[in-house]
Amino acid sequence: MIRILIADDHALIREGLRHILKGSPEFEVAGEAADAASTIALVRSTDAHILILDLSMPGRNGVEMIPQIKATNSALHILVLTMHGEHQYAVRAFKAGASGYLTKESASAELVAAVTKVAAGGVYVSLAMAERFAQSLNEPTDLLPHQRLSDREFDVLKRIAAGQTITEIAAELCVSAKTVSTYKTRILEKMQMPHEAALVRYAMRHKLVSDEEDDI
Repeated sequence: MIRILIADDHALIREGLRHILKGSPEFEVAGEAADAASTIALVRSTDAHILILDLSMPGRNGVEMIPQIKATNSALHILVLTMHGEHQYAVRAFKAGASGYLTKESASAELVAAVTKVAAGGVYVSLAMAERFAQSLNEPTDLLPHQRLSDREFDVLKRIAAGQTITEIAAELCVSAKTVSTYKTRILEKMQMPHEAALVRYAMRHKLVSDEEDDI
């Protein structure tokens, strides 16, 4: 029996995942969490083989959580399930310690295969994401400005580019507006951008924000 934990702040998503997983008798959903703090607590208190982790939950960026989760339970395999279809997010997730990366739009068709592969110790990437990885091989090898950012800074950049205000970002990340402003200042400095409008233009030009990004 493969014991699975689900961490996603949307109750309907968690319900949908349970519905898909219960179709396979070898899967058992052992627990659920709706934010960063409860996810860490769940990992510490519940024995499981796989954590299905959303990257955008209240309290902390999912990519930042992965090393902490692995430090808490190194044997737990992490399958990222997210709306973020950009390969830059997948690269950061795998570098942080994830074993799989699946977009929510592919979940209904690929979740069972992804969980099975990751539970066996393998690495899973959806076909669509694999194609994006292949396309990225043609990009310049020098680091682009946004690739110099930390995971949290990259997350804030995408939220700014998606049109969120400092106050909205602060509320979703459970930090102060001053902290978000500090991140914004660092992003501008690291990327050598003169102002926020330049950041937005850069993000659009490099396709860092998708049409679905307003649902972050």
